[in-house]
Amino acid sequence: MRREIHDLAEFDRAAAAGDLVDVVIQGLDLSARTPTVTATSWAGSVLLGCELADDALRHVLATGGLVFPPLPGLPFDPYRPCLYRHGELLTGVRRGVEGSFARDALDSRIWAWSRRHDPRRLPLLDALARRLHDLAIDDALADHLAGRPDVVAVMGGHEVTRGSAVYREVARLGRLCARRGWLVTTGGGPGAMEAANLGAWCADAPDHILDDCVDLLADAPDWRRPDPYLEAGFRALDRVPDGHENLAVPTWFYGHEPTNQFATHVAKYFANSLREEGLLAIATRGVVFAPGSAGTLQEVFQDATQNHYGVFGVVSPMVFLGREHWTEVLPAADLLTRLADGRPYRDSIGVVDDAAAAVAFLDDHPARPVPGA
Repeated sequence: MRREIHDLAEFDRAAAAGDLVDVVIQGLDLSARTPTVTATSWAGSVLLGCELADDALRHVLATGGLVFPPLPGLPFDPYRPCLYRHGELLTGVRRGVEGSFARDALDSRIWAWSRRHDPRRLPLLDALARRLHDLAIDDALADHLAGRPDVVAVMGGHEVTRGSAVYREVARLGRLCARRGWLVTTGGGPGAMEAANLGAWCADAPDHILDDCVDLLADAPDWRRPDPYLEAGFRALDRVPDGHENLAVPTWFYGHEPTNQFATHVAKYFANSLREEGLLAIATRGVVFAPGSAGTLQEVFQDATQNHYGVFGVVSPMVFLGREHWTEVLPAADLLTRLADGRPYRDSIGVVDDAAAAVAFLDDHPARPVPGA
């Protein structure tokens, strides 16, 4: 497997050691390193979206290197070597300026670009840029999660209102999971997803700080009014400027939703199908389903399918948070229990009413190999 190089310091170290052989160099500006580039043979190596002087480019190609050039006119880097960092997708937003999110935010500009054409009939270069970007995010996510055995996904409805009892309970869940040393991961949207990221963000603060932040957010509960909604989030961030690590995995398929402000790392995709499948697949510690509707139900049975057929060779727990919702309002838990009868994952399905019970279930039912896998 080719070694990947993602930053200039790593490139310089490899060059000094004469170790630029069979490498993939991703998204680096090498225009000031022409002497190094032209002194190297690039057979078997790949340069993705790197900036090269003309002499350097000719040399790389002449010595057998493969070059994927930068693509022009994009508001994003299709070869980005890392996940989006906290606040990066809100670059450009001016607090207190009406319409700034929709007009100025990097997130909004990428979404506007993605909506220029019918997604079923994309121009070739647009389709290529999307897929290269999502492949880069896949790669960055795999790097980010390497060596992390305890990833908990929290799924739930985007209509869970800031300040509601459900929102507060999901926020407590995020905090409890983070304090257990688990990496809290969500779909990166508003509602229950934001609550879980917020709880994880506040994990290192005294308990009352989370309640204070939820109270601040409750002043602007409507995500369809993004400017006051985000300003309330900024006020919560003023209260807790440095948060505990957590992850969001959103998609520009739902680009009309405001950017999640409490994820320290963001793996944002164009393709919703890749994002949903991947989000559930990385949840090695398990998935907690907070109350939701159609989208959350889809995720329930997508996760169940992975467990039912042992797609990834392990059975991981599925916890339904909110007994009334999941057994009476939308009785998915009962249906899933029947579906799992006689299957290895039957005992990994739990229905609970509070965050502490959800964490206890996850503790008592760790992921385990599928028998015979």
